[in-house]
Amino acid sequence: MTFSQEEKEYFMRQALQEAEKSLAKEEIPIGCVIVKDKEIIGRGHNAREELGQAIMHAEIMAIQEANERVGNWRLLDCTLFVTVEPCVMCSGAIGLARLPQVIYGAANQKFGAAGSLYNILSDERLNHRVTVEQGILVQDCASIMQTFFRQRRQEKKRV
Repeated sequence: MTFSQEEKEYFMRQALQEAEKSLAKEEIPIGCVIVKDKEIIGRGHNAREELGQAIMHAEIMAIQEANERVGNWRLLDCTLFVTVEPCVMCSGAIGLARLPQVIYGAANQKFGAAGSLYNILSDERLNHRVTVEQGILVQDCASIMQTFFRQRRQEKKRV
């Protein structure tokens, strides 16, 4: 799947809209969309606190919705756009869903598993490898995270 720079930015903006939903609920603001044939078939945002479930990351929610839309657990010919580099859990789910491509905005130096700390998506020991592209709207994707954590630190100082 090839996308123009304009298309990549459009879909990343859609993922940023999902991240805004998390931010409004005081969740870590990460958003995700899954695209098939240039159409969004899955959306997700972090909802761990809201749903009380550790696994409710943006990518997991988007994968679940996309699975329902296509009627299959395999998400072949799809691309996952996410605002922040996937963690170990989400990278595993991406591989298990057979997604061939991930495009993300900001790196995740503390939990990233698509290049920063680990390279799960491209590990040749696994039976499925994923093409990864990073840096789409990186400033916007990093900024929403920085704002969230800055506000959290300020709130802790007040308590």
